[in-house]
Amino acid sequence: MSGFARVSGEGDSFDSSNSDVVCFGEMLIDFVPTVSGVSLAEAPAFKKAPGGAPANVAVGIARLGGSSAFVGKVGEDEFGYMLANILKENNVNSEGMRFDPGARTALAFVTLRNDGEREFMFYRNPSADMLLQESELDFDIITKAKIFHYGSISLITDPCKSAHIAASKAAKEAGVLLSYDPNLRLPLWPSAESAREGILSVWDTADIIKISEEEISFLTNGEDPYDDAVVRKLFHPNLKLLLVTEGADGCRYYSKGFSGRVGGLQVNAVDTTGAGDAFVGGISISTGLRLFTAPGTISANILASFSGPLALRDEERLREALRFANACGALTVTERGPSRHCRRGRPSSARCSAESRRAVGPAAPCRGKRHPDHLKSRIFLSISLFLPFILFHIFFLRNQTPFYGILVKIPRHAAFTSPPRRVSPSGDTCSFKLRGRLW
Repeated sequence: MSGFARVSGEGDSFDSSNSDVVCFGEMLIDFVPTVSGVSLAEAPAFKKAPGGAPANVAVGIARLGGSSAFVGKVGEDEFGYMLANILKENNVNSEGMRFDPGARTALAFVTLRNDGEREFMFYRNPSADMLLQESELDFDIITKAKIFHYGSISLITDPCKSAHIAASKAAKEAGVLLSYDPNLRLPLWPSAESAREGILSVWDTADIIKISEEEISFLTNGEDPYDDAVVRKLFHPNLKLLLVTEGADGCRYYSKGFSGRVGGLQVNAVDTTGAGDAFVGGISISTGLRLFTAPGTISANILASFSGPLALRDEERLREALRFANACGALTVTERGPSRHCRRGRPSSARCSAESRRAVGPAAPCRGKRHPDHLKSRIFLSISLFLPFILFHIFFLRNQTPFYGILVKIPRHAAFTSPPRRVSPSGDTCSFKLRGRLW
């Protein structure tokens, strides 16, 4: 397979001329411990999963019903083929994906702490994603998009850095919105200063920027990320929207005309890996392409709102879009693994929309009433637990052996290789077998 090879077939459902969001950057394999709260050395085993922030966003958008494409490079190896097939299975346009015969697909080991946060260890010196060249770019896909999304990892070293800058320039000249999520990964940069310089090198070209509290502190040399004045320092003249994610607390938004906060959903966080990518996918769907206003109903294409400065009339639609994006991120953290949205049962548009409507108003942190299906499952569980006791009781009564006698006479967790014999009150003997353990 040559460097320009791609995985596709007659069953491909995507069209290169119809990819609304093009995601540029890395796609790799994440190895996640099978248990949480342990170091890499203590992990008993790892589970492989597709990863890479831009690829996660592309898959998330496709899963939410949008049209997306991925542009990047993987190794011409089994992991590279696996990742390409995953894009295909999720209806992500992979025509811009390249395979390098001389470099391996990047690997990342991710540890999950007790609080659900993660730590990374990367194997990529160099990996295939770092070797993407400008001559390998498919500019047709890039310039026909509505949104061009990227991170900062592709800015660390050449030739990928040059390819990144060329792709962004072509998209900008074609009138494509530039979406930027720095996605800070300090271990990949030569130094903290080079990371700060590299992230800010393309800052002023972006139309939409999503950033975390930690990244604000890093870029401002430790200033308070909750101070609006500090955040406003990062708002450049050509920026249309700046989003600050705050995990379970939701997000803040800043534009030239208004700013505010949208509360998050309170969920049991199992793994925060990929939550930011799910948020970006949700906001790309809602703001750049379409907005969900009712269950199963899509309306209000507000792409035009982002072609110029946002007006005050756009704020409520933006808040609704952010509630949807918060729901996407919240649903993602309730399961383990960065590629949860690649599996069946992933957060869907309808589910995210339903969750986002529950977050409206002061009751946003509330989890709401239990679904009727939950009550049914509780009833079924109760029956399944008590039914064996009832059947055992009937069986032993029929054999003239009181059930309470067994509980008293036989030690807990007893297991017999041969059936014990017991004398009934009438003087007769009867036999019974214990299968398994007593509760």
